[in-house]
Amino acid sequence: MNRILCSTGALLGRPNGRDYHLLEQFCPQLDCDGFELLMYDSWYDQIDALADFLRELKLNIPVMHCEKSMAEHISRGGKEELKKAYDLFEKNCVLAEAIGAEKMVLHLWNGRISDDYFGNNLRAWPELNRITENHGLTLLVENVVCHKDPMSHWAELYRSYPDIKFVFDTKMADFHAQLELLYAPEYAWLWRENHILHYHVNDYGGSYMDWSNLKVLQLGKGHIDFGRFFRFIKEIKYTGDFTLEGTAFDQTGRVGIQDLNEQFALARKYISG
Repeated sequence: MNRILCSTGALLGRPNGRDYHLLEQFCPQLDCDGFELLMYDSWYDQIDALADFLRELKLNIPVMHCEKSMAEHISRGGKEELKKAYDLFEKNCVLAEAIGAEKMVLHLWNGRISDDYFGNNLRAWPELNRITENHGLTLLVENVVCHKDPMSHWAELYRSYPDIKFVFDTKMADFHAQLELLYAPEYAWLWRENHILHYHVNDYGGSYMDWSNLKVLQLGKGHIDFGRFFRFIKEIKYTGDFTLEGTAFDQTGRVGIQDLNEQFALARKYISG
């Protein structure tokens, strides 16, 4: 059965101080099946307290999203930068295991530096995967926006590591005009060989590589054809989870709970339709 997860990144951001204590207020009001925890760099010195807090809330958190800037250390290369990256990744995995997560979402590249030195990131995957497995987790590489194109990165990773697993983000794909590739016969290996184990379902309102429109939109707020997307998902008999990440807080930090619940209801309507 497909579950609808809400990213904590939709709830916590700079306007409300990324204060994870707010989850105690927000989460009981949300009509979702669980959560994907988005890790922030400001939480590294609070990991034990954060884990205790989340366990006390008894939230269902099957997926964790690794802190995003870690990949930049890998891209820079060298022993010191790699050690920094692996140490940070280990902390992410410790937290994920402590809160009962099963999957770890990774931005294996992050920004122009990763495009310029992608070979460093490519070679780092085995060690990242080893760390993940040591904590009982499955590592999922996301099709993150970049200055080249994420599907080429995926293809290169697949050629190097045939067992690699991915998380497909609809907004990231549409940003690069690559959403159609999900449906293309030449990329059927992605789902036929069970490489995509999770989906981020987000809308996009910009044009091709429109860097001024990177905001993660809720379903129905952009131009993605989710009717076609969910029909395809049903055709390939995907039974896994979906995370909805559309930003729900405004500049004051106020969170639109009703908007989120309406989005969850819309996603369920697509799934059951």
